[in-house]
Amino acid sequence: MKILVVGSGGREHAVIKKLKENPAVETVYALPGNGGIARDAVCADVAATDVDGVVAFAKAHAVDYAVVTPDDPLVLGEVDAFEAAGVPCFGPRKNAAVIEGSKVFAKDFMKKYGIPTAAYEVFDDADAALRYLDTAPIPTVVKADGLALGKGVTVAMTRDEARDAVRSAMLDKKFGESGAKIVIEEYLTGPEVSVLSFTDGETVVPMVSSMDHKRAFDGDEGPNTGGMGTVAPNPYYTDEIARTCMQTIFLPTVRGMAAEGRPFKGCLYFGLMLTPQGPKVIEYNCRFGDPETQVVLPLLESDLLTVMQAVTNGTLADCPVVFRDGSAACVIMASKGYPVSYEKGFAITIPEGLDATVYVAGAKEQGGELLTNGGRVLGVTATADTLRAALDKAYAAVGAIHFDNAYYRRDIGERALRAKEV
Repeated sequence: MKILVVGSGGREHAVIKKLKENPAVETVYALPGNGGIARDAVCADVAATDVDGVVAFAKAHAVDYAVVTPDDPLVLGEVDAFEAAGVPCFGPRKNAAVIEGSKVFAKDFMKKYGIPTAAYEVFDDADAALRYLDTAPIPTVVKADGLALGKGVTVAMTRDEARDAVRSAMLDKKFGESGAKIVIEEYLTGPEVSVLSFTDGETVVPMVSSMDHKRAFDGDEGPNTGGMGTVAPNPYYTDEIARTCMQTIFLPTVRGMAAEGRPFKGCLYFGLMLTPQGPKVIEYNCRFGDPETQVVLPLLESDLLTVMQAVTNGTLADCPVVFRDGSAACVIMASKGYPVSYEKGFAITIPEGLDATVYVAGAKEQGGELLTNGGRVLGVTATADTLRAALDKAYAAVGAIHFDNAYYRRDIGERALRAKEV
């Protein structure tokens, strides 16, 4: 089989490595891929958001199955375009991807179907939003309606911070049209949990839970990033909470989307807060999370391609999805200065024989060398019977890898370890 994976980051590298475990997979194409992915797939310089170009490549290369992982092409309708061209594809159609593409849609949808989430107000007028903030409870959360590269959410601890976030989105147009509407919502407290799930529009199969580390610096300090590391499973996500989430969040979401004429097929990501009042949805994503994918897929024992095809064919109920016991840990090696400003072009040295898997997120190949080419450069993942052992293996591998200006958090998983001891 010839498989095409759309995207260029560590998440895509993890998906590609897992797909290649199926002996029926002869060739994997990555569009556009990156210098590290090129060691596991055939990369082509076609932008993920070039819908026509991506589909034309698939047809020209007789691709048997496509996987669209990033949010932008999903929201643009790339899966619809693949289907129209007769190429089977994993991922939601455009009318279902709106669950991530519009925060306003997601919040109104949850309200309609009684899915627990933070209280909220929607604004398309900056003056009205600023007047609301004069009396709104603080802290509060300000979200741009549309996609903003993961940077459209501000957790405002003061009234002035909230006002600045509104002005930045609505008046300064920091996120373009994505900030034309905003959501101002209740500030929730409690442990955060990420749960990715496979769903074919009817059946929903949650994957192993995970815990992300969004802040740039140790101790959860510094600016928000795309994620500096993850561990799985998340110790706060007990079997009892999982059962509650299935009944109050997961099934109502999938059934509600079907009732809206927007059946969701693909990976539906639930960003949850375990509040004192019970689990609530912070956000939906219409795709695999990054870097959550880098700890979830290494624990998947079932064949990923078989599961994906069951999602596409609507036969997920008949497809066993099994995860191994044990834990996984991923430490992100970033460029110093990320997520604000950083230098690129440093040679990356990855020794042979590491007891970990290295997923390449931001690198290019030049003259036979792998060079840094992004803020998040590598995701170093290890699995073991215990979380402590997985973390030890991951950090040992990180210590053996080198590139100039490398930066990584040294406390990934510490909060999870403390939770396991309670």
